[in-house]
Amino acid sequence: MLTMDQKYRIKILHRFEAKSMRQIAKETGSDFKTVKKYLDMKDFNEAPPAKQTRSSKTDQYEEIVREWLEADLTAPRKQRHTAHRVFERLREAASSKGLDLDVSERAIRTLVARLRAEISQQDIAFLPLFHPMGEAQVDFGETTFVEKGIRYEGYHLAMTFPYSDAGYTQLFKGQNLECLMQGMKNIFEYIGGIPAVIWFDNMSTAVKSIKAHGEREVTDGFFRFMTHYCFQSNFCNPASGNEKGSVENFVGYSRRNFFVPVPEFEDLQTYNHSLLKICDRDLERQHYKKEERVLDLFVAERKAFAPLPQVSFDAYKYVLARTNNYGKATLATNHYSTAGHLANQNIWLKIGAHTVAILDKDMKAIVTHPRLYGKNKESMLWSPYLNLISKRPNALRYTEFFESLPEKSRNFMEHCDLDEKKKVVSFLADLTQEQSIEEALQSLEKLLQLGAQDSESLRAGYRYLTEPKFSEVKIKVSTKLPEVKEYRINWDGYMQLLEAAHESKANCSQSM
Repeated sequence: MLTMDQKYRIKILHRFEAKSMRQIAKETGSDFKTVKKYLDMKDFNEAPPAKQTRSSKTDQYEEIVREWLEADLTAPRKQRHTAHRVFERLREAASSKGLDLDVSERAIRTLVARLRAEISQQDIAFLPLFHPMGEAQVDFGETTFVEKGIRYEGYHLAMTFPYSDAGYTQLFKGQNLECLMQGMKNIFEYIGGIPAVIWFDNMSTAVKSIKAHGEREVTDGFFRFMTHYCFQSNFCNPASGNEKGSVENFVGYSRRNFFVPVPEFEDLQTYNHSLLKICDRDLERQHYKKEERVLDLFVAERKAFAPLPQVSFDAYKYVLARTNNYGKATLATNHYSTAGHLANQNIWLKIGAHTVAILDKDMKAIVTHPRLYGKNKESMLWSPYLNLISKRPNALRYTEFFESLPEKSRNFMEHCDLDEKKKVVSFLADLTQEQSIEEALQSLEKLLQLGAQDSESLRAGYRYLTEPKFSEVKIKVSTKLPEVKEYRINWDGYMQLLEAAHESKANCSQSM
């Protein structure tokens, strides 16, 4: 299987040097069918990690060994298990049952090392540069903004096209690889094309190291992004900002013109979409040198762009993590809730610029958090825990979830008996299958205001509010109705029968 840089070279030789598949096969030493396969490939997204099903002889001992090692955390340092002592205890346990231990000491050492790792995770003149059509430059700049009333010291990613002097920008809370890829993807899709060459500085999100003769070792995730969109990357020499002076200028220009006063909004992704339109309006200015509208120059330059790939790129990475006793996973010192049944379990984190999705070991989505930026923060989403709380309703009032309830909902819960509390929390858990937890709590509050008094009236009220209403059928009645005579009931016959029955009953009584 070819490495990502080999796949990238095949694409570049074909697109930029117009070499045939046979020429590429000969030059790269790859099979013709392999070259054809990667030239035809349209999707270079990273596949979700496959579930590992390979078993090991040590699997049967993992639980007991983990128990010993976790117990060591409270033992004196000099009285903790060594890998050899673990092996000896396992052998003694097998011997007591008249059996031989069926694994080697080396295998146990490997198991102990893996489990310990999991447990511990708890002055040169500048030269004027020529920029042809179809080239771009990318950089980050620091920017302050306010989302939902919270102030962030964030960043804006800027992409400029030096030939036309067009520029676009996107706001982010960080400047990691996911932010870089998401911002570039947003701009690519908005302008409808891919530049042939893009200039970067030596940002650590894209460059692992600078080798001899100026070669760069690019991170695997960024290599995948480059290969998917099939553009060439040029990295500036260290401390040579003039080599990408266009974007350096635009970083400051956009901060002064787009982000003054400090922007305030409710949702960052929605704001980023409107920000692209703000950048469109900026193209109406005159080019600083060519005395033409930037918009006209950019329309001409876009003809040099490659079309978008048929498959959209997923700007995410997958990271394996292990939850703690409370079912929380850690990413870069920040903690994310999972679900009540996932305590001390291996899970996958699907990490994007704006979100962190929790996936179980079978890659099934559990819950999606907003991504946290900063240190030692926590995101707690209660919806996956509601079913667990419904089984242990006495624990409800001691949770942060209970304290976060609106006053009316909290008072209602406090006055419910144990069985009714179970039913109400179960009702909330059902609501979160259709709504966010915030929307579910708003529905609860509205139903209580309408007079709901128990779980049954909550469910009935919710159905009334959400299920479709049948419109009243209006029947047209003619104004010329036939005259109907009044009908009077004659009770004489009925009364005669009653009198006869009464006389008959009286006669029977006398005869007796």
